Amino acid sequence: MAVEVGSEAPDFTLKDYNRQPVTLSSFRGAKNVLVVFYPFAFSGTCRGELCQVRDELSAYEDENVQVLGVSVDSPFALKAWADQEGYRFPLLSDFWPHGAVAQSYGVFNEASGMALRGTFLVDVSGVVRFVQVNGPGEARDQEAWKRAVASLRA
Repeated sequence: MAVEVGSEAPDFTLKDYNRQPVTLSSFRGAKNVLVVFYPFAFSGTCRGELCQVRDELSAYEDENVQVLGVSVDSPFALKAWADQEGYRFPLLSDFWPHGAVAQSYGVFNEASGMALRGTFLVDVSGVVRFVQVNGPGEARDQEAWKRAVASLRA
């Protein structure tokens, strides 16, 4: 079961595609965070979703939102993918222990060893304000993310 709206977001530290640690709680008091779990780098639906994030990144930045992509891929695969696609936001590796962060958010598919398409908007105090979970091959509605981000201003 996925982490619920209103609960405290499980904290984590994962390495980004430059093998630098990124800790969710380091954004507390400073930025909202959109945590975007996706199954695998270089896959079609994931590429489409993250390219849309890339193309609309300034809209999130304008709203004081840090986007963090998370998958079970190694940092090396994530680096190659980020370079290929021009991603300028952190892609984090939940490689080992395999899928542990996805498990803590309730979006790990044990049978296939990958994260589901889980999206969590965490506010500056560390509370989950929006949750969207989609199955494999089911693209997400990113307009819902933008509405959730806008609701933080209200």
